[in-house]
Amino acid sequence: MGAIRIITDSACDIPVEIAERLSITVVPLSIRFGNDEYVDREGLSPSEFWTKCKESSDLPETAAPSPGAFQASFEAAREAGADGVVCITLSSELSATFQAARAAAETMAPYPVNVVDSRAVTMAQGLLAIDAAEFAATGASFDEVVAHTEHNVPLTGVVGALDTLEHLKKGGRVGGAQALLGSMLSIKPLLELADGKVAEAGRARTRAKALAQISKLVHEQAPYARLAVAHGSAGDLDTLLGLLRDVETDEPIVVTEIGSVVGTHGGPGIIGICWLDRG
Repeated sequence: MGAIRIITDSACDIPVEIAERLSITVVPLSIRFGNDEYVDREGLSPSEFWTKCKESSDLPETAAPSPGAFQASFEAAREAGADGVVCITLSSELSATFQAARAAAETMAPYPVNVVDSRAVTMAQGLLAIDAAEFAATGASFDEVVAHTEHNVPLTGVVGALDTLEHLKKGGRVGGAQALLGSMLSIKPLLELADGKVAEAGRARTRAKALAQISKLVHEQAPYARLAVAHGSAGDLDTLLGLLRDVETDEPIVVTEIGSVVGTHGGPGIIGICWLDRG
């Protein structure tokens, strides 16, 4: 085999068929509803998660993978003949996942494993992994894949709209969007990631205006190397895709369903646009 293996975690929301085609290993986080614990995407698919969210009075909780889970994936890559591993995790500001991967990487010496903090989540993290895997497939060396991926980290972005603030409020991941919680207005909050943390990106009075605002923001920053739309049980996905049909991007837009890691904090109806700028 000889190539560099890309490993990430399930907060990336990469569609299964893309991960399989590019041999990207996805280490799952775990999800707990009350006393019931599930392995993300293995024991609980995104659609099953959203169904449980609607049925459950308990707000779900997420937990980072153990260092052992990452170590097992690194060892599997080594045994499969990979020359090294580049592991891309969700933002260290949002989860202990990066620290768990780093702890596992230290056990692998002298086998080369580099853990990259994506400073992102959902398909912004996913696009980093996809781009790294495609670059690795060209025969790039371990050091080249690491440098390429680290160069891309500040080129990613996420902007999204929530349908409800309840999950974000209860989950404690509000960060710079704290001011939204004091508002009694019936608003649709817009969020972005800034410095790896959740921040307010604006407010809209209606869902339609929220989608128009995030579409406008994405149009203003075009062109892109890669673009993705990620949603959690959002009935107006096609509306947003229609608004984006003329955005200039080097690769086709990837559409994916947000899984339980981001969905736990974003709540049903979350929809967002993720990008990787041309480098």
